[in-house]
Amino acid sequence: MLYKSTRGRLKDTKSADAIKMGIATDGGLFVPQKNVKIESEILSQMMNMDYSGRASAILKPFLEDYTQKEVDECINNAYNLDKFDTKDIAPVHKLSDTAYILELWHGPTCAFKDMALQILPHLMVKAVQKTGETKEIVILVATSGDTGKAALEGFKNVKGTKIIVFYPYKGVSQIQEMQMITQEGDNVFPIAVEGNFDDAQSGVKKILTDSEFNKIMDEKGYRFSSANSINWGRLVPQIVYYFSAYADMVKNQWLKFGEEVNVAVPTGNFGNILAAFYAMKMGLPIRKLICASNENNVLTEFINTGVYNKNRIFKKTMSPSMDILISSNLERLLYELTGHDSQLITKWMKQLSSEGIYKIDESIRTKINEIFWADYSSEEDTLASIKKTYDKYGYLLDTHTAVGLNVYEKYKETTKDNTKTIIASTASPFKFNASVSRAILEIEKIEDKNEFELLHILSDESTMPIPASLKDLENKRIKHNKVCSKVEMKLQVEKILRIE
Repeated sequence: MLYKSTRGRLKDTKSADAIKMGIATDGGLFVPQKNVKIESEILSQMMNMDYSGRASAILKPFLEDYTQKEVDECINNAYNLDKFDTKDIAPVHKLSDTAYILELWHGPTCAFKDMALQILPHLMVKAVQKTGETKEIVILVATSGDTGKAALEGFKNVKGTKIIVFYPYKGVSQIQEMQMITQEGDNVFPIAVEGNFDDAQSGVKKILTDSEFNKIMDEKGYRFSSANSINWGRLVPQIVYYFSAYADMVKNQWLKFGEEVNVAVPTGNFGNILAAFYAMKMGLPIRKLICASNENNVLTEFINTGVYNKNRIFKKTMSPSMDILISSNLERLLYELTGHDSQLITKWMKQLSSEGIYKIDESIRTKINEIFWADYSSEEDTLASIKKTYDKYGYLLDTHTAVGLNVYEKYKETTKDNTKTIIASTASPFKFNASVSRAILEIEKIEDKNEFELLHILSDESTMPIPASLKDLENKRIKHNKVCSKVEMKLQVEKILRIE
């Protein structure tokens, strides 16, 4: 399997090189040059496999320059009981006869990003070895909250790497920030950026594609890469859990083999739902992909109108990991649906960069609407969804998963489609406990309480145990306290690498 850039200037790239580079030198994103198909016989066999076996079946065709032994080593190092609190890794919870919650938050940082960022460092190290790379890899990450901690945790003390994470100052939850600024490891550097996630993401992309700066880096013995979902090595492991969920649903007799499902995903940067799109392309019986946004509903508008317009008020919501106006992975979807038309993609991305807006062709919008359905959840809807689900089922949702469930219910009401639906649950409710507590508890129980006090209150109320990684977080020593403006991001990288 070889990869090429969505911008068209880089082709025939092996998977190890694509993972090591993160982003293509022309500013595009790597995509596979040919389709991978999972035959129904393999899908049937997955019912009797554990998560690692399912991961091996899905990942190996995309990583042909890795040996089977290398792929399995990466998988076994990532998905085990030392890292995850359940042997199922990504269990499915039946909420109702039509709604099934895919729990993606049983890893070390209590968020779905662990599903990819526990394996990416292993893929990266092997990529460096396989390509004969002698330079130190510097991982640059922009995060809206969850990716940052998951990447820091995944890459901490990994030989031959440094990781620099930029997150929006006062734009993440108290727990998300504490997870990052208390991070241990000799090679980890979280930095707050005065701005929002889009500012951080744009700054990282600018550094990654700065040819002069990359030349200086090369001379100093460094090479940039990324752990954001712009890196194919971050995206491809996310395909696995959709196949795994389907296999589990059939195994549990909730679904007949071959029966179609819908997939609803709370969406910000479009990577998680794009993984479901690739699963669909590979043969997983998916009928509809339901794209759920919060009040930063740029994707809802785009899917429904064909116009992508980031020129709007940026809102800080109770689902901060989705507070995004530039959804990077949408570029990959458009590339696939235009028949790999890199000129058209380049034109649209230039318009987005210069004007903040672009409009796709009507034929492409028709294709998108055949696959996707989109809506958004208001802040009030999100709180109501948490309360309703807890009262009715005794099941506690985090704010992001509540967005996904709320939009799924709007889809079902609008379309009358009763197809069984997998709802991606992207974080533990304890990670966003202030909002979750506000949804289900009386005000007198929670007023004047910080997020760490609320952990215990929420645990007592729900009888759910506090995840081990969050339990003593408030007592950890703060190791990182850097804050910079968005124009100083490159300077911060220079200081860390001592190449001023």
